Amino acid sequence: MVEKKTAKVLNFRYAFLAAILILLAGGLVLLPKYQKHEGIKPQVLLSKVISQERYISTDLIADKLISRDPSFILIDVRDEESYANYSLPNAINIPLKKLLDEDSKVYLNQNQFDVVFYSNDNFYADQAWILCSRLGYKNLRVLKGGTNRWFSTIINPQVPSENKTAEEFELFTTRKAASMYFGVIYPDQVASKDSEVKIEAPKKVITVRKKKKKAPEGGC
Repeated sequence: MVEKKTAKVLNFRYAFLAAILILLAGGLVLLPKYQKHEGIKPQVLLSKVISQERYISTDLIADKLISRDPSFILIDVRDEESYANYSLPNAINIPLKKLLDEDSKVYLNQNQFDVVFYSNDNFYADQAWILCSRLGYKNLRVLKGGTNRWFSTIINPQVPSENKTAEEFELFTTRKAASMYFGVIYPDQVASKDSEVKIEAPKKVITVRKKKKKAPEGGC
């Protein structure tokens, strides 16, 4: 009975999210000062909204962080308090309400890096993705499941039951190693104080080149 109620709540939430995405795709909730922007056509954006290609998995992001891949930027679109409480390594906080501020454009409207939005789930990250897509920004992705899925798959991966496949056990081993990299300590990992090694997530400096403004056309 509880499972049915949970399923109904989730179905309602994602149906509500789908409705918001369709409205955004039509450009109906963009701020007035951006209405004259020549972003992509609503029809094109709507086809992208339906596609799942924008999502990137927590496993892939964990692998990129561990390998110190410099090709992407993590953008946390939650509020400042949530970001201060916990954030993914090297993430930049641009709350959804500040997404269209001029200061945010230098990170979002550029061709140097892939931009990966995340929130607690997909809800706010999807909104960030569609707003920036409507403005014609490129290389935009969404972390599938957000920090909720990050915790359940990377930070606290569940041990497979005995009847699971070898692939599932291999995935658990990979996720467990990743969780140790990000600071999780398991009972079987503790040997002695002398052998303890604290592993910190790598830090990188994001330098984004500002786009040069085009000179106005026309003349006397």
